Amino acid sequence: MIDRIKTLAKEKLKEVVSIRRHLHKHPELSFEEHKTSAFIQQKLTELGIPFKNGFVKTGIVAHIEGKNPTKKVIALRADIDALPIQEENQVAYKSINDGVMHACGHDVHTSSLLGTAAILNELKDQFEGTIKLLFQPGEEKLPGGASLMIKENALKNPDAALIIGQHVFPDLPSGKLGFRSGMYMASADEIYLTIKGKGGHAALPHKVIDPIYISSVILSSLQQVVSRNAQPTVPTVLSFGKINSKGGATNVIPDEVYIEGTFRTMDEEWRAKAHEIITSIVNSTAQSMGGSAIVDIRKGYPFLMNNEEITIKSISNAKEFLGEQNVIDLDLRMTAEDFAYYSQQIPGCFYRLGTGESTGLHTSTFNINEAALETSIGFMAYNAIKQLNS
Repeated sequence: MIDRIKTLAKEKLKEVVSIRRHLHKHPELSFEEHKTSAFIQQKLTELGIPFKNGFVKTGIVAHIEGKNPTKKVIALRADIDALPIQEENQVAYKSINDGVMHACGHDVHTSSLLGTAAILNELKDQFEGTIKLLFQPGEEKLPGGASLMIKENALKNPDAALIIGQHVFPDLPSGKLGFRSGMYMASADEIYLTIKGKGGHAALPHKVIDPIYISSVILSSLQQVVSRNAQPTVPTVLSFGKINSKGGATNVIPDEVYIEGTFRTMDEEWRAKAHEIITSIVNSTAQSMGGSAIVDIRKGYPFLMNNEEITIKSISNAKEFLGEQNVIDLDLRMTAEDFAYYSQQIPGCFYRLGTGESTGLHTSTFNINEAALETSIGFMAYNAIKQLNS
């Protein structure tokens, strides 16, 4: 089986590279992936794989039935959206959509799942059960396409017993995979603060309530949320990446300041408590300095927990397929993924695909070593069959 799948992966690599380059050249933002969806549907039709479209408008669910298709159902997921980034790579398949780029590798995930589907479709007499293929929109934008796919019963009819997904990882060389059982990725919440004061002439500070100064004290005070409240055993990040004022100049103090940040952790009880602490610090600080505040904390993706049994099986299958030297243990990550919604519904495994040296994810020059696609489609097909037959 390993030799057969490796042969098929090698045979299909050229087509998968072509698919990936097409997707990379024509990226679309979250929940706007209409042409991407149409392209995926075209490829599934060419493969003769039945599917249903219209999930969250642009999402697709396809099925590959093996022998005894009701015995067990597993799901494989790929996200299809891109990011609002202007690409700076000088390649033939550079994005032609201004300000939009596959800088997080979802073109890789989608082309990989199509390549995996092609392999599995040729081998459907070699396994029992059904493989459900999820092409999911909107991973990069709240509330997350995964949560909406679940609400629209993408995991149902037939019901998936487990789900597997992957993500590109430029820190790993091509040909390698990374896994972590148990807690893997953090929850992610968005924080929006509006600090209100009373603007005026900067040379007359006694006549104003300075929201810029209030904001500086608030940002300093919020550092205690982690350093003085979080348990040392619970990974936590509170960071602020944007601050703007409404008006203002060298000699003008504005009326309002806007601040945006993120809160990430791996414990739901602490997550809720931290929201309360953040709100209290912001409001009390602003009020004590004569101003006021509006606190808007938007609860984002939950933490991602990899099911131990499914992940251990996947690690074993990876070592069989690639060799033990090509399977890496991963560290905890404070980044977030809406795959977490799936993993809280059914057992799941979310692993990393080594894509070679590159700039980091979400950068304007992110790219991959396309040899990684052969590893990707081969292992995902092998793992799927092994998970079904176990």
